[in-house]
Amino acid sequence: MQYLLLFAAILLPESLAFPLKSKTELWNNTALETIKAYLDRFFPSHTKTPKLDLEERIKEMQRFFHLTITGKLNTETEEILKMPRCGLPDVADYKTFPGSPRWRKTHLTYKIVNYTPDLPRNKVDDAIKRAFMVWSDVTPLTFRRVSTSNADIQIAFARREHGDGYPFDGRGNTLAHAFQPGDGIGGDAHFDEDERWSDTNREVNLFLVAAHEFGHSLGLAHSNVRGALMYPLYSYQNPATFRLPEDDRRGIQKLYGKKSSNF
Repeated sequence: MQYLLLFAAILLPESLAFPLKSKTELWNNTALETIKAYLDRFFPSHTKTPKLDLEERIKEMQRFFHLTITGKLNTETEEILKMPRCGLPDVADYKTFPGSPRWRKTHLTYKIVNYTPDLPRNKVDDAIKRAFMVWSDVTPLTFRRVSTSNADIQIAFARREHGDGYPFDGRGNTLAHAFQPGDGIGGDAHFDEDERWSDTNREVNLFLVAAHEFGHSLGLAHSNVRGALMYPLYSYQNPATFRLPEDDRRGIQKLYGKKSSNF
């Protein structure tokens, strides 16, 4: 199954009604549809579990992000909804997609299809190379850049609708999306050109987003451990001192094993 990225902001209506009603009761139809769309995308219901009401689904989200569990759209929950994030679901098997898809080989190729004008080409090349090294440093995986169209992982910058059925939505919301290992589009990573890409802490750091998305390209789902690279919300870390957190290391080594001393 393929996924796209989504970012939503919720606006609550004000009310002077008496007696006071709960926030859930005060939500207008637009707010209800927005929160439901967010939950449907990132916390989908499973057929093997009972269908939860809206309050229970909000609790599920709050539990994942280690928030106060109220079942209401309170301030701290609103803040999570406003943050740029990856668009894969946050409910999945431990650190991998359902079924644990992975590449059945350890030598993978990648192609940079096009470039963002926000950075010099050599800086894009370097950010992508270092993002792959995050994973090759702790596993037997190797990554080689090629110019052929049959690369395992194709990397592209695009705006709005770009041919994969998952259109981007403009600056400030969607950052990027990637597809789990597989044939065709499997493993490919797309970056929203409407973002302002950077190699520092200005705007959105390309290395950090690419390293996260390549985790998906290799078969990792999201982690609910704050500070993990595969945590779904974007936050800046200094690329020069970045080290893959232990949670991510355990996840990728579950799929591919540890790096041999022969590498």
